[in-house]
Amino acid sequence: MTGKLDILQIQELLPHRYPFLLVDRVIECEPGVKLLGIKNVTFNEPFFQGHFPNKPIMPGVLIMEALAQATALLTAQSDANLGKKGTTYFLAGIDNARFKRQVIPGDQLRLVVTYLKHKRHLWSFDCRAEVDGELAASAQIMCAAVVD
Repeated sequence: MTGKLDILQIQELLPHRYPFLLVDRVIECEPGVKLLGIKNVTFNEPFFQGHFPNKPIMPGVLIMEALAQATALLTAQSDANLGKKGTTYFLAGIDNARFKRQVIPGDQLRLVVTYLKHKRHLWSFDCRAEVDGELAASAQIMCAAVVD
């Protein structure tokens, strides 16, 4: 399975569900190389009730989580043994996280994940979250792929 993924295909690969599934669509995927995912940020997100009531801003930790979920999707697409039911992807590390722009309701968060390397079950990626071509956040993220 390569190329584009809709929400139903994403749900086959990730165990996350509302309100914690933070990738709406994969619009581009080159296995072992790069993935481009989308998170549509709406005012109806439950976290906006408290972050912040009068100035809604997507929490940075959830931007990192969206990127981490995108790394899991690229991992699943890059290794046929992992891209099946029964594989769980765990966040193993975040390095050099930087936040450059606030993400607010109405924004479309583009999740750009580039494969760096992997050794056994640990996979490393360079990650960027962008809004309207502008960098919102970046980090190097590691995930661990564990087959149940």
